[in-house]
Amino acid sequence: MTPRQIDLVRDSFVHILFAADEASTIFYDRVFALAPESRALFTNDRTVQGRLFMQTLAKIVTGLTAFEAMRPELRALGRRHVAYGAKDHHYAIIGDALRHVVAHFAGADFDPDTDRAWQDAYDLVARVMIAASHEHHV
Repeated sequence: MTPRQIDLVRDSFVHILFAADEASTIFYDRVFALAPESRALFTNDRTVQGRLFMQTLAKIVTGLTAFEAMRPELRALGRRHVAYGAKDHHYAIIGDALRHVVAHFAGADFDPDTDRAWQDAYDLVARVMIAASHEHHV
C-alpha cells in the first residue's frame, strides 16, 4: 500500500470510530444479508462481537504503516478464525460489508480512491489470514 492509501484508510476510518456501535450493527446486518448462513458463526452477543471487531479493525488500521510487524498477529487471527468456522469465501463477504460501512459513514469522502485503498488494505490483511488458516490444517 502507498502512504496515500494508508492515509485514505485512516481518514475514512475516523468516521466509523465516532459511531462504532452503530457501525458494527450496520456491518453485521450487511454480512447476514449477504450470507444468512453465517449467523451461526457468530455465537457472542452481537454488541460484544461488534466491539471486538471494531477494536481489531482499529488495531489493523493503525498498524498499516508497520504491516510486517502486524503480520504475526494477523496470522494468529487467521488461525483462530478456523476454529470459528470461517472459510475462504467468507473473507470476500466481510470485505464487502466493511467497505459498505465505511461508505455509509464517510459519505462523500468515500471516493473511488478511498474505496480502492480499503480494497487493497483488506486484500492484504485477508491474504495473510487465509494463508495462515490453511497452515492450521497441515
